[in-house]
Amino acid sequence: MTLSKLTPMVTRRSFIRGLGLMSAAAALSACSQVRNTAPQTPLLAIIHTNDIHGHAVAVEGTDDARGNFSMAAVAALKTEWEEKGYDVLLVDAGDVVQGMPLVDAAKGSSAIAFMNACGYDLMAVGNHEFDWGAEELANNEQNANFPFLSANILVKETGEPRFPTSKVFELSSGTRIGFFGLTTPSTASVSNPKNVGDLRFLSDDELYSCAQAQVDELRGQGCDIVACLGHIGNSEMSGCTSEDVIAHVKGIDLFIDGHDHDEVQKEVSGTLLVETGCYLHNIGVVVIDEGAPSPELVAAGSYDGIDGSVQAIIDSENARISRELDVVLGETPFLLDGRDVPGVRTQETNLGDFCADAFLWTASKECDKEIDAGITNGGSMRVSIEPGDISLRVIKSVMPFSGELVVVNVTGAQLLEALEAACQAAGTDDPIGAFPQVSGITFTLDVSVPYEEGPDYPNSTFASPAAPGARITITDVGGRVFDVDETYSVATTTFICAGGDTYHAFKDAADAEQPINIGFDYEAMTSYLVEGCDHKVPDTYANPQGRINIVGTE
Repeated sequence: MTLSKLTPMVTRRSFIRGLGLMSAAAALSACSQVRNTAPQTPLLAIIHTNDIHGHAVAVEGTDDARGNFSMAAVAALKTEWEEKGYDVLLVDAGDVVQGMPLVDAAKGSSAIAFMNACGYDLMAVGNHEFDWGAEELANNEQNANFPFLSANILVKETGEPRFPTSKVFELSSGTRIGFFGLTTPSTASVSNPKNVGDLRFLSDDELYSCAQAQVDELRGQGCDIVACLGHIGNSEMSGCTSEDVIAHVKGIDLFIDGHDHDEVQKEVSGTLLVETGCYLHNIGVVVIDEGAPSPELVAAGSYDGIDGSVQAIIDSENARISRELDVVLGETPFLLDGRDVPGVRTQETNLGDFCADAFLWTASKECDKEIDAGITNGGSMRVSIEPGDISLRVIKSVMPFSGELVVVNVTGAQLLEALEAACQAAGTDDPIGAFPQVSGITFTLDVSVPYEEGPDYPNSTFASPAAPGARITITDVGGRVFDVDETYSVATTTFICAGGDTYHAFKDAADAEQPINIGFDYEAMTSYLVEGCDHKVPDTYANPQGRINIVGTE
């Protein structure tokens, strides 16, 4: 593919106010920083990615699925722009180290190695960078040849930023561009609390003040262009979206975003906002060569460049992992539904039934006694299982987080509160990953009754239910009629027992009595398929089994 000059997508009065087209004095005045020597017209290409989630290997598109680039194509595109005489900055807006077995097997270190080989200059901290725990995050950060940026994540004990907040680059033209990083405040709730419990995520007005301080600081360092590299998105946490930040903060020329997996190229209040989607379906390029930014999404299939040395690194790691992951463990004659919406975040699905049953079956076997119930949050399941062979790769694609499986004792009241809170978004247009998939439990959810919020849960973006049982009616648990005063043994994950998503009631239970560790979630699925189901998913899972009855719909 021959790269052509891109079409400007925003007005020349925005971004860097026509730097290179205006007089030097006017351009410098518009940048609010007087400098001794005027910069020449910049020749800059910013190549950006976001939410790669381990999709480092190229996949061709089909009629019903989009293809994606290899990360080696990112490296090749970088080289091409350098050969055209441009300064090139390669940046990522977060969620790199988790999502596919290729990078999950090494807890993200292979993803960092791929980025190093590509020559990345910066990365924003995404919520999934925390998935492997504080120690692995620190290792990945140390092994990266580029900084992880986030200005709004503070260490609770000291009040100081946990990560570098910004980075300034001086181009060969003399133009200075400064980047600062932001991370979605929802990380406090959607990440395992044990991994983020010592951190504070600034939100709302504090988020805006933090961002404004970063802009002012970078302008004070003589930056002609100020860019935010954010993992924020516009699909959750009203008041904390990238467009909210742009609306409340003056002086952001470019906002490179991530988190919600959308494709975005638009001007918002004079700021260019861009996002590539996800999974390397696209590579983003923003070109600045005559003052006006020219954004483009390069779609998979439209560019065939490959950096051979980077591809060799990816292929070597992929071959090693494939030998471990591609052994066939069993089969399913029908689809196991792992879609988000409608799916595991909105209703009972056959995959949810299978996973929760796997938890319950494995826990009962390992504890050598009958456990009452199994619960997993819908957001822990990431893909469907297609009809056909099931390998370890497939199972780890369904449950890529390697969550630890435990047995915890909860009271009936705590279980009722947890289910009420987890179903709070059910029946709305904004479902959440907390929605429960259950085994050994039957309950009815009345979505016609509004969720009434009580006090906010500690260190969470979610509120407790003001009236547990208003929307949820539990019929039975462990084959017994439900009783709020009884105690039930539940097989679930440490994410839930740490109060992840909306499950603070389970944290209270775990704090009162230490849960019993069983193993990992994907190991439970594997054992259940191989031993419990004799390598074949039974016909009883062809459809959801009626454990969750949703009423009150139109």
